[in-house]
Amino acid sequence: MTGKFSSYLRSKKKIIQQLIDELGTKYAYVSVLGTDVTGTSISLDKSSTNVVPSGLTESGFVIKVFNGKVYSELSTNDISTSNYQAIIDEINRLTHLKGTIPSVEVDVLKEIALSKRFNRKNRGELYTTEQIIKILRDYVNRTLADSPLVINASASIETTEISKMFMSKLKDLEQYYTWCNPRSYVLVRRDQNTKYAYDGFGTNSLEEALSDLSQKMDSTLNTAIELLDSVTPTPGYYDVITDPSITGLIAHEAFGHGVEMDMFVRDRAKSQEYMNKQVASPLISMHDGADSTFSVASYFFDDDGVLAQDTKIIDNGILVAGISDALSALQLGKMPTGNGRRESYKRKAYTRMTNTYFSKGKSKLEDMIKSIEYGYLLSQTNNGMEDPKNWGIQCTAHYGREIKNGEFTGKIISPVVMSGYVIDLLNSITAVSKDFEIIGSGSCGKGYKEWVRVSDGGAYLKAKVKIG
Repeated sequence: MTGKFSSYLRSKKKIIQQLIDELGTKYAYVSVLGTDVTGTSISLDKSSTNVVPSGLTESGFVIKVFNGKVYSELSTNDISTSNYQAIIDEINRLTHLKGTIPSVEVDVLKEIALSKRFNRKNRGELYTTEQIIKILRDYVNRTLADSPLVINASASIETTEISKMFMSKLKDLEQYYTWCNPRSYVLVRRDQNTKYAYDGFGTNSLEEALSDLSQKMDSTLNTAIELLDSVTPTPGYYDVITDPSITGLIAHEAFGHGVEMDMFVRDRAKSQEYMNKQVASPLISMHDGADSTFSVASYFFDDDGVLAQDTKIIDNGILVAGISDALSALQLGKMPTGNGRRESYKRKAYTRMTNTYFSKGKSKLEDMIKSIEYGYLLSQTNNGMEDPKNWGIQCTAHYGREIKNGEFTGKIISPVVMSGYVIDLLNSITAVSKDFEIIGSGSCGKGYKEWVRVSDGGAYLKAKVKIG
């Protein structure tokens, strides 16, 4: 990691300013987003060592203009004297194209003059690739030796170094930040029964990431061995407690996608009908935003050049706000919330979640467990789906621990598929813990594509859910 903003992007500022000035004589709005992301993914298991560039690695630019009727964008991997005129010619060509879908009448994006530099470096000691490989190899070998049941074990870490620059007629913004994602995976077998467990987390300290991964490898091994005795759950309705991982999955699926306001524009979100209405238990408040907490999606400005914000989506059970990118907000007559994100410079910006979570409550976790006559503590996010138009939701936990008369029985179920109607689930919540955690190790797609890094989490929740 360099610890500083991309010298490549900075070397392009002069010609980008020239491009903005020239295009600005013809177009009411002109902006350029520059992206330079580097990173390394290192993974080891029983028989292999892999060192490859991070899947997030990219370098390029997006030029956006407004001709008074429509916004047009051009992406390119370079802006230089050699392709300067070709860029201008292509933008002029794009703005004269006639699409098959009628354009929406919108105004020019309003901007306030702002020039700012943001920098958030890796905390603590840095390590060479060779040092990281040795540490991960020690973790894998130790795990393999800890139990004869272990077939394979994997330890991995991905580091990323993000530089982004946004320039327009009035803005000149730069941001630099880093992130690390360690992950553990253990595969075990007893007779013909094979199970696995996994875990992951995020931090902006490589030193802490490698240190904490040691404990994660141990706990992942223990969970995998426990799962050898797991059974499939009996379908039905149960009182459950969700750990922060599953709480975050519910937040992400139940009202994350459902309040992405580009879905409002397309009339694809039922939540649009419920603004300022009760949608959840009064115990529930929910946030999203790059500035709402510190995790993997904590950037300083989004890909539209809008500064990071903290958006309260649900306030004591009342749906009070959605999240938006700049153009969706413009079309809806709202202020953008800093949620305009691109999978890469080659893709368009959509409204996307960042750090999404339910706020902490006042209950003690031990009291919540004691209150369960029969049910489960659900843990470890697997996957989830939501239909924003009809509010159906499906969330899968990797496992659940049985509770009878307020105590764990030792029985474990896996996997656990929860399904139902968003409003029913959120209104069934009767307790929210003081304990709180954000898990910064995930990614999210828009439908089946457009992947961006996100975090989610929150408190432990007590709710009634359908398992089946």
